[in-house]
Amino acid sequence: MTYLQKLDTIVNATIMPAAQATDRDALFPRAAIDALGAAGLLGLVSDKEVGGMGLGLAEAAQVIERIAKACPSTAMVVCMHFCASTVLEKFGDIAVRRDIAAGRHLSTLAWSDSGSRSHFWAPVGTARADGDGVLLDGSKTMVTSAGEADSYVWSTKPLAGEGASTLWLLASDTAGISEAKFFDGMGLRGNRSSPLTAQAARLPAAAMLGADGGGFDIMIGTVLPLFATLIASCSMGQMEAVLEASCAHVSASKLEHLGSALADLPTIRAYLARARIQADMVRTLRDDTVAALAVGRADAMLRVMQVKAAAAEAALEVTDTAMRVCGGAAFRKDLGVERYFRDARAASVMAPTSDVLFDFIGKAVCGMPVFG
Repeated sequence: MTYLQKLDTIVNATIMPAAQATDRDALFPRAAIDALGAAGLLGLVSDKEVGGMGLGLAEAAQVIERIAKACPSTAMVVCMHFCASTVLEKFGDIAVRRDIAAGRHLSTLAWSDSGSRSHFWAPVGTARADGDGVLLDGSKTMVTSAGEADSYVWSTKPLAGEGASTLWLLASDTAGISEAKFFDGMGLRGNRSSPLTAQAARLPAAAMLGADGGGFDIMIGTVLPLFATLIASCSMGQMEAVLEASCAHVSASKLEHLGSALADLPTIRAYLARARIQADMVRTLRDDTVAALAVGRADAMLRVMQVKAAAAEAALEVTDTAMRVCGGAAFRKDLGVERYFRDARAASVMAPTSDVLFDFIGKAVCGMPVFG
């Protein structure tokens, strides 16, 4: 059985049936995560030498898109796990890598500080030496899978070195880590994106990931290409879901006194045509981003910045269109459109936000330093 066949089985049997309750009750999708782990899919990007599937960005994007079409909350949990796993594959110890590959360990990123917020590359939290260990202090505004993940890839100012940040592998049950308040959001309600606080959280010095002060290079060079592409894929899954639901609704809904369906109205078809074009344009850009990264094209990082912004903004418009063409029916929970409408709001404000990315892209096309 291929990884996509395994995934489809889990989506149809576990993820999709639970999606409404996951959203309604803000439930973390534990059954879905356990099923994905048991099928080896949490180890999708883990190296074969530790028991993983050894697959890459293209396959991860397929997985995230497929899950997001059924349940964006679950897709976000898996997206952040893949991002953390990529860091741990490069810099983590072999025991945690084996646990991830075996589906026994869920990880996530903890980067956006309360003091620097969406400027995730500039943490204000600190790390200080304490005998043969290190104490972490700081607060994160939103951490996907907070209180549910087994570990966090946590960022602080450097311990002693130069640079903007240092990354650490922080076990979630470390003393001093607390969930400031439970996540009760408008959208992506099941991904448990709660704020976390570290107060003198002690960990061994060996928990440092990469070099002291080297966090920025890992964030931008290793994680951002994966994160941006996967978030774009999540937006794509949402667009596909609402387009499918909208087309089905307007085709089946009748204006009986006129003997026609809503789909017979040219205005309805025009709205859906524009939405279809937007979704297909994002897919083309996403696939080109994957291709650019695969061969190290000169414009690869530009594509990385473009794809997240383009997908996030398109998802806002496409889900808005779905609400419009489905009319009052779109406000009902059973149609599912309003859930994707709410979930789609997240990508544009998720760091780096669309507005920040537009500035970065503008600097790049003007030949200016992006982070200057």
